[in-house]
Amino acid sequence: MNVCSVVGVRPEFVMAAPVIDELAAAGHDPTLVHTGQHHDDALSAAFFDELSLPQPDHHLGVGSAPRGEQIARAVERLVPLLAARDPDATLVYGDTTSTLAGAIAAVATDTPLAHVEAGLRSADWRMPEERARVVVDHLADLRLAPTSDALAALDAEGVTGGVRDVGDVRADAVAAVRSSDPGGLPAPTSPYVLATVHRAATTDDAAALRGVLTGLARVAAPVVLPIHPRTADRLRAFDDADWAAEQVRLIDPVGYAEFLTLLADAAAVATDSGGVQREAAYLGTPCVTLRDQTEWRETVRDGRNVLAGTEPDEITAAVEEAVAEPSREPDVPTGAAAAIVAAIEEWRGVEVPEVS
Repeated sequence: MNVCSVVGVRPEFVMAAPVIDELAAAGHDPTLVHTGQHHDDALSAAFFDELSLPQPDHHLGVGSAPRGEQIARAVERLVPLLAARDPDATLVYGDTTSTLAGAIAAVATDTPLAHVEAGLRSADWRMPEERARVVVDHLADLRLAPTSDALAALDAEGVTGGVRDVGDVRADAVAAVRSSDPGGLPAPTSPYVLATVHRAATTDDAAALRGVLTGLARVAAPVVLPIHPRTADRLRAFDDADWAAEQVRLIDPVGYAEFLTLLADAAAVATDSGGVQREAAYLGTPCVTLRDQTEWRETVRDGRNVLAGTEPDEITAAVEEAVAEPSREPDVPTGAAAAIVAAIEEWRGVEVPEVS
């Protein structure tokens, strides 16, 4: 069985790695297509190495562009590729431009489509990620849900067929990477707060970005902020540095293993990333989400995550409270990749090959 995974950004690399590994271990023929949405070649290569991802079979070279142009380029290049390869299934992950482009191309070529992280909902239609989730779920033939909340959301939208509860494949990636020694990471002064800021809703809004950085700069503990390329571009456009302080240590982007080490050792994390919310929960690190909503609502219900928005005072207070919390024991439930492959095999009616 040939399953074509379409990826384009780092969170998709993280999710795809365990699935591709499981497909290969089961004797199937995985194909990897990199759209090039994330155009930092050096950092992409580092993630591929750390996750033991094979080099892409196809690189579409979409590059940096406005969202609509990226989608158009990716679809234009994916359609003939899928038509020529005729895979048994196309697999898309998450909620990015590449996710949406992969889904559109699969539908355009009558290729069976499966969606990993189906059913996640933040209830914020302003987010391009939310629109992508809904559209892709309604285009997909097989929806692979990570949580009970995701299953409930699909049911509420009338999507009851082609749904499987498989768990969160990020946990498989976290477990695999944490089992190896990343090495080479200088330990920051402890205790410290890790921060990540990269979503367009934050970085494209100067007031929101300044509010986030100002709130972080007022935290008593040192803040370590790996600077995402999008965030770096926006900071260069600032006319002032009101947010700047010795408390905030800007560092270059880090690989996935190094990031998980920083996250595991942090007193707390402040982030606008959906994936980091889950990774923090698995590693027992208190999380403050720099948004008003989250698609991972169970992390808020169980007390592992607090929504703080982008107002400086709210952020500072939430982070200070998170730092004061005792860390929890790590809990990394694995097995989602195997469940995903089993669901695809059942869906496509494929006999499981014998692996010698």
